[in-house]
Amino acid sequence: MTAAYLTAALYQFVDLPDHAEWREPLQALCASHGVKGTLLLAREGINGTIAGPEAGVRAVLDWLRRDPRLARLQHKESWSPTPPFHRLKVRLKREIVTLGVPGLDPTRTVGEYVKPADWNALIGQPDVLLIDTRNDYEVKIGSFEGAINPGIRSFTELPAWLAQQQALQADKKTRVAMFCTGGIRCEKSTALLRMQGFESVYHLEGGILKYLEEVPPEQSRWQGECFVFDERVSVGHGLRPGASSLCRSCRWPLSDEDRRSPLYQEGVSCPHCHAQRSDEDRARLAERHRQVELARRRGRPHIGSAVPLPPPPQAAQTQNASASDSPTD
Repeated sequence: MTAAYLTAALYQFVDLPDHAEWREPLQALCASHGVKGTLLLAREGINGTIAGPEAGVRAVLDWLRRDPRLARLQHKESWSPTPPFHRLKVRLKREIVTLGVPGLDPTRTVGEYVKPADWNALIGQPDVLLIDTRNDYEVKIGSFEGAINPGIRSFTELPAWLAQQQALQADKKTRVAMFCTGGIRCEKSTALLRMQGFESVYHLEGGILKYLEEVPPEQSRWQGECFVFDERVSVGHGLRPGASSLCRSCRWPLSDEDRRSPLYQEGVSCPHCHAQRSDEDRARLAERHRQVELARRRGRPHIGSAVPLPPPPQAAQTQNASASDSPTD
C-alpha cells in the first residue's frame, strides 16, 4: 500500500504574544489543504503534529515559517498509508507542553543537546543517570536500555518525582541525560534541572523519533516501540508503524499479550479499563463498535465522539496527555 499521508511533528519555544490571533487563520489554512491533527499555540511557542497530503502539509509549514520568529522551525517527517488523524484541532494553551513550574523558560536555560549519532556514547558511560521523562503507559511499550522509569501518569508529576530523589538532589554534579518522544518535554525537564542548580544535563536532540530515524537497528540501544499520539499508536526503527494498537475505550496502548487477555473486547474494554466499565457501558461501547465496523465494511468513515464514560484513572491520564502533549510528545 502506498504511503500517501505525510506526518509532520513540530515545535519551537519562542515568544508569541499574538498567538491567539493565529488560531483562526491556521484552522482555515489546514482545513483548505485537507490537513488534520493538533496544533497548540501559547505565549511560549507552538507545538503540533499534523498530517495530510504532502502538498498540504508543506503549505502549512511554509506559512508558519513566513513569520520571522518561526523561520528556523524544525519538523520531523514520517509517512503512513492511512490517515493518522481524523480531526483538526487548533488550541490556545497556557503552555505548549504542560509542566506547571512558574518561571521556567527553555529559551534561556536548557540542557546540552546531544545528536542521535552521539547518544549511545553518552548513555553508555557509567556515571550518566538516564531518565525517561515520558508517561508510564509510553514507557511500557519501549525505552532505552538502562533508563529509569519515574512511573508518572502525567508530565506534570515529573517535578515532584525529581524532588523525591534524595541521592540525586544531594549531588548537583550528577550527570543527567533525559529523553522524550520528540524533544519538547526534555526542553522543559532539563531546563528545570538547570534551574535547580544541576551542572551537567543533557537531552536527546529531536527525541526518540529522530534517534529511530537516524540510528541503524544494529547500532541501536532502543528496546521495543515508541508510542506516538496518533492512529499509528507506535513506531519502530525507520519510523515504520509498530505492532501496538489502541484500546478504543480507554486509549491505552495494547500489546499482543493485552489483546489475548480474556478481558479484552475490541472497541469495548481491555485489561487496563475492564474493571471500570459497567454492563451498560459495555453495551453502549459494543453498539458503537458495531457501527464503526459497519461503516468500515461499506467503505465509509465513522468519525464521532467517543461514548462519554468515566475513564479509569490511568486511562484518564492517557487522554489528558493526549490533549496536552499529543502533537510531538
